[in-house]
Amino acid sequence: MAVLFQNGSVIDGTGAPARAVDVLVEGNRITATGAQAAQRAALILDLRRIDIAGATLMPGLIDAHCHVTFDAPRSNDELFFHRRAALSAIIAAADMRKLLCAGVTGFFDADSIFEIGTDLRDAIEAGIVEGPRMTTGGHALLTSVGGTAGRLFPDEGIRGYAVIVRSRDEIVAEVRRQIKNGVDWIKVHVTGLIPRQRSQGELTVWSMDELRTVCDAAHALGIPVVGHCRNAGSTRDAVRAGFDMILHATHMDEEAFDAVCERKVPVVPTFAFQANLADYGDAVNADPALQEMFRREIADSAVMLQRLHAAGVPLLCGTESGFSLTPLGEWHYRELEVFVRDLGFTPLQAIRAATFDAARALRMEGQVGEIAAGRLADLIVLQGDPSKDVTVLGDRSKMKYVMADGHFVDLQRPERERRAIPGWRVSLYSSQILTRELAMRGRKH
Repeated sequence: MAVLFQNGSVIDGTGAPARAVDVLVEGNRITATGAQAAQRAALILDLRRIDIAGATLMPGLIDAHCHVTFDAPRSNDELFFHRRAALSAIIAAADMRKLLCAGVTGFFDADSIFEIGTDLRDAIEAGIVEGPRMTTGGHALLTSVGGTAGRLFPDEGIRGYAVIVRSRDEIVAEVRRQIKNGVDWIKVHVTGLIPRQRSQGELTVWSMDELRTVCDAAHALGIPVVGHCRNAGSTRDAVRAGFDMILHATHMDEEAFDAVCERKVPVVPTFAFQANLADYGDAVNADPALQEMFRREIADSAVMLQRLHAAGVPLLCGTESGFSLTPLGEWHYRELEVFVRDLGFTPLQAIRAATFDAARALRMEGQVGEIAAGRLADLIVLQGDPSKDVTVLGDRSKMKYVMADGHFVDLQRPERERRAIPGWRVSLYSSQILTRELAMRGRKH
């Protein structure tokens, strides 16, 4: 089937201003734009013409940091101890429509529980599951110090999305195992939280030799490495060790900044989670201290990230969608909003970070994320102008068409009501401990 989009305003994803040009799609590719599109379309008998006057045509969003197998957990306890492998896979497959309907036509699943990501990606590529393009990691590599869940991680073995590696030989063996099983990226939790030292934030929990071992083993087999880095030293060391992409890169100092700039390593700040907790945490009874901590993380890191962008380092939009604060299908536009509000991006620059540049997370640079002849047809049409206000991308009522790999997504199909699953969520007796003093205080009121 061939489709000609006519009379709309086109944002091509490169950061260039919007233009009024026609766009021709044949099969799963864009074959022509502008005058050439009209000329070529005139020769096609089986052609569908779509008038999008007053609307904007742009590349589909690419979310460069998701966790689509988690199913919106409210805590690490829920994620680690209340999930089942087969049901997690079924729910993740069903949730793929949420991303498509939000205009997401590609995403990077950084790590997954039960290593579901590789099978989900293969099912999407085989046409068994309707979903966006996908790249995935397997289990995130951790040292025995742990990651962001502190003592919930064991000293060895697997828990949730993580595998603990304790020696050079274990690192190499695990990297090779994951690559054999089909991962697109190897993910490393370079920083972690030690409960006793929580006030210091996340600490670097890998040595430089260990980080180089990961990169050497992965690169020898043609697979890139991505790191979770939330302090200056971890970003510096990961880049010097050869990491291919950095998640977060917060709290950078000059040394870390210079290392990233020298090698132009792409950075995915992933502020949507923090911004949601800081801005909307009251609605879900979030801890005020945690809200303030995340608000400061954005503010304290903004200047260095602005400088990275000015120096030509690619900054990619990723939202950490998949948690209770960033449920799938709800907040994929949010990182663009934060880029504009807190990092000083123009709307067009933010759109580029979520399309053209984010194609790096899919390992598909030059194939997706841009409206140009020869690119794959991952497109969205929305009523409104995101080059003036990126939040229009979060208004589902404005989404008129979503095309993924040349196929239209049925945006009108109603979603089935989802009911509770026994044992799937953490059951809370209360939100706080009921002391006698608290009970008496409530009685007086």
